[in-house]
Amino acid sequence: MSARSLALTAAAAAALVSITVALYPTVNLSLFDPPTIPGSHDHLRRATVVPVTGAVGPESLVFDPNGEGPYTGVADGRILKWEGDDRGWTEFAVTSSQRKECLRPFAPEREHVCGRPLGLRFDKKTGELYIADAYLGLHVVGPAGGLSTPVVTEVEDQPLRFTNDMDIDEHEDVIYFTDTSTNFQRRQFISSVLTKDSTGKLLKYDKETKRVSVMLRGLAFANGVALSKDRSFVLVAETTSCRVLRYWLRGPNAGKFDVFAELPGFPDNIRRNSEGEFWVALHSKKGNFAKFALSSSWIGKTLLKLPLSFKQLHSLLVGGKPHATAVKLSEEGKVLDVLEDSEGKTLRFISEVEEKDGKLWIGSVLMPFMGTYHL
Repeated sequence: MSARSLALTAAAAAALVSITVALYPTVNLSLFDPPTIPGSHDHLRRATVVPVTGAVGPESLVFDPNGEGPYTGVADGRILKWEGDDRGWTEFAVTSSQRKECLRPFAPEREHVCGRPLGLRFDKKTGELYIADAYLGLHVVGPAGGLSTPVVTEVEDQPLRFTNDMDIDEHEDVIYFTDTSTNFQRRQFISSVLTKDSTGKLLKYDKETKRVSVMLRGLAFANGVALSKDRSFVLVAETTSCRVLRYWLRGPNAGKFDVFAELPGFPDNIRRNSEGEFWVALHSKKGNFAKFALSSSWIGKTLLKLPLSFKQLHSLLVGGKPHATAVKLSEEGKVLDVLEDSEGKTLRFISEVEEKDGKLWIGSVLMPFMGTYHL
């Protein structure tokens, strides 16, 4: 980097700090701290950690129609199955046949080759596992596992760039899924957030006709998906905007959408429990610096030009302190409960909360373990 470039970079960094102090004069050293959530319960620190040996990032968790599992996708492209404390994790499926160089637990530069399974859902009627692979599109594998088969790899003659999550309506034989961005891939998710990229989509795949239709466009980091218990609406997490949108499928508002919930942080996956309520995993809470950084795409783009590493940028956005936050919403979008590990003593950067038989199974897109917590 030339001396002039270094000077400009330093000036930009100084300007950002000056603007931050001017806009937030009262926060001082607490500027980067994750905010507190009134009424939350700091219980997730009592969770039990389940290591994912030799792997990283158990992002989504799902049980098969027989109640076995959970199954999870990890950063090296595999889908693993939990066989209990005695046997641990076994390999169930992969989304890419190019496995020779997929030996490291975490290698972002190889994700487009090895695949990166994110959202997982079983079709309860067929026993097939559907996989939202960030790079390879929507895939499916049979009940015996193995190499998955592509289902949807492009939409409107454009390749899927960042397939993220899904839910299945077995009654209608359709799959609702998200494409996070047409500009950025998964390993560029910080850039997608900081530039306030709004090219995400909520999509519907008809299994009978094999046609894909776009339900919502212009989403700021389209992420988790969950169908309501009565199938009258589908939820989609808009991560950058820290909110959950509701798209009506039936009733007088069919075809319209509204804001289901505003959240205190960046939502990842959404999962419905047996009561029809929804657990939303927050990647992190949204602190003052994140609010400032996202107040203008110019600020975010300027941050990306600074000589900061991925870890440094991520740390700024999440507030420096690793933590875990899960929000429980009613069928109407009201907050019922907030569970936290506010100091990140046990869990951090959670990506999904799956409730089963009085226990929460908790995934993380970044950690080498998942967690369980008894309600």
